[in-house]
Formats: sequence, structure tokens, C-alpha cells
Amino acid sequence: MVLNHHITDWLHMDIAERLVALRKGKALTQIEMAEFVGLHITQIKRYEAGEAMPSLEAIKKIVLAFSVTSDELIFDDAERGPDETMRLQFEAVRQFDQEDRLIALGVLEGLMLKHQAKRIQSAAAAQRQQITAETAGRTSKPTARKQA
Repeated sequence: MVLNHHITDWLHMDIAERLVALRKGKALTQIEMAEFVGLHITQIKRYEAGEAMPSLEAIKKIVLAFSVTSDELIFDDAERGPDETMRLQFEAVRQFDQEDRLIALGVLEGLMLKHQAKRIQSAAAAQRQQITAETAGRTSKPTARKQA
């Protein structure tokens, strides 16, 4: 990940703070940033104040202008990558020869498929339960009898 050396801790900020850091890292005023990115100054001010969130089109303009990824702009570092334990495991796998790396990849892909299957089964079970509850609710309603 290539970041301006003036912005060392920007991944621990929210979008508004990251935008301010990006702008200040380039020594730009808000007006200069608006021109640099191709957005209106009012939008820049609202984004930096946290009063509005940039649209997808605005995010695209910002990341292209500042040469950062949308993930870098939007997500905290911990939100996207593996945690420290997994990162260490992946670094160890990097030391494997090609054959062992392929085996590790196959095992990982198998575990991901298993996880996806569990999620699908769980969602289907929840949906069946909801349908069953709705059906039971309809059949258990007492019917009104006419009294003579």
C-alpha cells in the first residue's frame, strides 16, 4: 500500500478524517482540493465536516486524483485484511514451495466453501422457521362462530 509519508496513521480514521489528511498531505486548501478532484467546494467542506458521505462517483474522483484505492479511503486497516494471527500464517505459507502452496490454497478454498455452505444452510433453516411460524399463525387463529 503506497501512502504519502506525511499520512502515517490515516488508516485509523473515518472517511472525513482521511479526506482532511489526504488534502493536507498534498498541502492543498479545500478550494484547491475541489479543483484537483473535480468536485464543488461545498461538497469537500461537507465531506470533511462529516456532514455528508461522498457518492460513489465522488469517491472515484477522489481515489483517482490522490492515487489511493477506494478500500484505503473507506475502510480501516482492521476492517479489510486478515488479523495479525492470520497475517503471520500467510507469511509462513509464502515460504512454502509451489506444491505445498497449492495444497494450502486447496485446503483454504475447501474451508471457505464449507463456511459458505453453513451460511446457506443457516439462512435456509431460518427462512423455513419463519414460514412455519407464519403458517402456524394463520391456522391457529380462531374462527368466529355465528350464534343464533
